[in-house]
Amino acid sequence: MALPRDLETFSAILRAEGPSAALAYLNEGVPHRFSAVYRFAGPLLRNVLFHDKAGEMRPEFLAAVPFDASFCQFVLRDGVFRTNDSAADTRLKGHPYQGVVVSYHSVPLMSDAGEPWGTLSHFDLASLPLSDDEFELLKSAAKLMPSFLVEH
Repeated sequence: MALPRDLETFSAILRAEGPSAALAYLNEGVPHRFSAVYRFAGPLLRNVLFHDKAGEMRPEFLAAVPFDASFCQFVLRDGVFRTNDSAADTRLKGHPYQGVVVSYHSVPLMSDAGEPWGTLSHFDLASLPLSDDEFELLKSAAKLMPSFLVEH
């Protein structure tokens, strides 16, 4: 039986099983292959949590990404960032990952002090939409997750 898709269920999983299980729960409700948490680390973004629907290891190019070459920079700048198809998204014209990471939906993670900490994202190498309900769940989950993340 599928678990309900709501913040209460996410919160219960986060408290009982931890952030990796909570990230997997978020990924179960979306068509995207990948869900991840990235932490701002100076000029880089470092992958802290990674879930692959296919069960494979994280691709090496996603372990650490230069901030200036990331889509996460737009999350920090704009508060959220969503694209179903980066190849066709004119906001990304000339970006090195345009058409590589094709669908990307992300929200910021803030520290307990209210400072930008990182991002929580669903993404794929194929063009995929994310429902508004799932995006709202992602935004709500991002408010709960930071206090459960171990400093890296």
